[in-house]
Amino acid sequence: METQVLSREEFGGSLPVENVQSLASKNLKDIPSRYIRPEVEFEVVSINESFQIPVIDMRKLGHDDEQTKLHFACKDWGFFQLINHGVEDEVVEKMKTDTQEFFKLPLHEKMACAQVPNNIEGYGQAFVVSEDQKLDWGDMLFLLPLPVPLRNMRFWPTTPTSFRETLDKYSMELEKVTIHLMRLIAKNLGTDSEMFASLFEEGTQGIRMNYYPPCAQASKVIGLAPHSDSTGLTLLIQVNEVEGLQIKKNGKWIPVKPIPGAFIVNIGDVMEIMSNGEYTSIEHRAVVNPDKERLSIAAFHSPNISTKIGPLPDLVKAKATEAKYRTMPHEEFVRLTISSKLDGKGLLDQMKL
Repeated sequence: METQVLSREEFGGSLPVENVQSLASKNLKDIPSRYIRPEVEFEVVSINESFQIPVIDMRKLGHDDEQTKLHFACKDWGFFQLINHGVEDEVVEKMKTDTQEFFKLPLHEKMACAQVPNNIEGYGQAFVVSEDQKLDWGDMLFLLPLPVPLRNMRFWPTTPTSFRETLDKYSMELEKVTIHLMRLIAKNLGTDSEMFASLFEEGTQGIRMNYYPPCAQASKVIGLAPHSDSTGLTLLIQVNEVEGLQIKKNGKWIPVKPIPGAFIVNIGDVMEIMSNGEYTSIEHRAVVNPDKERLSIAAFHSPNISTKIGPLPDLVKAKATEAKYRTMPHEEFVRLTISSKLDGKGLLDQMKL
């Protein structure tokens, strides 16, 4: 399938806000009120250590037992940790190192990759849509490596010097893992594997590198507001040893303990829509550490831009059910995403019929 070339500038962006890393370095006694979120202190966080997201072994997928485990991980949890995924350790470790090196640069050097008006790519913040909304305690570098013809190199760092090559390799490896998972997910859903995987070939991939500075009043701020991902499938790695990802299950926040070398994979809104609600995207958030910085890298995978976003017609027909979500052009869905602030599953509510 040919890539439909589309200018990304017209999708919209985020309002500029102060750099949180430099704000945190000032050791402020009082945190600016836009970052204070009183609700965070009162939300229930599970302390049950046994409550952990499923672990899926990619080498065993294709065998009935593991295939069934994958189905229930997608259906009941919307999150799983993927081990033995086949991406070389060196590729992952180099991506982690180069990301850390980028965030260590002086602010003026990082600003060479700063976002520009009406564009979500670059260094800055995402989903800031009004001057009075609450802000997240974190900065990000967001790039769109795929499809390759649409890469905008103006936002790709040149320091560290290996960054571009590292991201290119990492991007390609994660796309392979995603396409493989899509075939197996399609099998579990009862739809054509090759057809389903082809929707994500030459698809859109966004990679978001997150930097959450420590905050003395960590219980009053949030690194990344509760949300579900708007995309198809997300593959996340934690860069350093500081935990912070939490998922919402049965009304409680469950801290995720990453397995070294695993990808944390989650179902996004697009997958919920396409599966007509059989798989659900899950709310998650990032909390901040009082003493240590935390870094993570999330890779979001969406279908190619010519794919309509809506329930797969053969699934609706096979299960003799009604479509639960609207169908719309992919471009329209992306615009809707970028113009919304992160607000639980608010985006999906707008798609429901």
